[in-house]
Amino acid sequence: MHFKRHVTGLIFCFFYVVSYFTNKYVLSVLKFTYPTLFQGWQTCIGGLLLLVTGKLGWVNISGIPRSAAISWLPGSFLFVGNIYAGSRALSRLPIPFFFTLHNASEVINCLILKLTQRERIPWMKLFSLSLLVISAINLPLCDPQSEFGGYMWALVHLFCVGAYRVFQTHFKSTHLSDLEQQYINYLFSVLLLAFAAHPTGDLFGALEFPFLLSPRFHSGCCASALLGFFLLLATVKLKSGLPLELCGIWIILAKVFSTCLSPLVFNMEINPPSLCCVIFSHVGEALLIYSEKTSQI
Repeated sequence: MHFKRHVTGLIFCFFYVVSYFTNKYVLSVLKFTYPTLFQGWQTCIGGLLLLVTGKLGWVNISGIPRSAAISWLPGSFLFVGNIYAGSRALSRLPIPFFFTLHNASEVINCLILKLTQRERIPWMKLFSLSLLVISAINLPLCDPQSEFGGYMWALVHLFCVGAYRVFQTHFKSTHLSDLEQQYINYLFSVLLLAFAAHPTGDLFGALEFPFLLSPRFHSGCCASALLGFFLLLATVKLKSGLPLELCGIWIILAKVFSTCLSPLVFNMEINPPSLCCVIFSHVGEALLIYSEKTSQI
């Protein structure tokens, strides 16, 4: 039983690392900085694969009631903001820095719950959140690259991620599974990003992209879409088979693996202060999981 848990976690880590590395390769190395097209392609393929695998009975996607789909649209809107801003930020920031900002979404999550439900925050959880905030605030000041635009998009990304988690956790519906929620996200994303491709200038910009006919670009885009779909399935499998705190541990491990391996794959500038911000962010995330576990005892 424990061996199966480890296998599920390791599979999740593999797809997590490879998926982020593939996206980073297309966005930064090939410099395909047209997120409406890139994310639209990924969500289109993800939606089609969910539809096909659902029809074949490989995943459980039943008929989605119209009322449930409509009530889920705010979550889909936050999902689009998450992937669009995340794509912009990842194209400009190194993966370790991106995760440091991404981890701060837990602060947005707790802040929204504190304002709406007046939840009391234990001191251990407050300390871990403080580490996440301090790391995220100080990282732009310590970053030798000083990529202001990347940090602004990362700020939008972490807000959308935190708000999405709150909505997903407190969305009371017996009609939608995690895969069905993601299927609605995919459909909404494809429609919204398709309409946004022309106003943002991504459509005409992509036509002048120098690697448009390159096999590297085509293989990278295909791999990113497929890996994103497999990561979704691995995430759902992980959450359905493990307690919440163990899922959190595997997610942290996946981020640590990505952080440690990324300097071996991508060129990046990092100094001791920015490295400390990255380390403290991961420590804060680990303490957050520990504080949530101890509060349940």
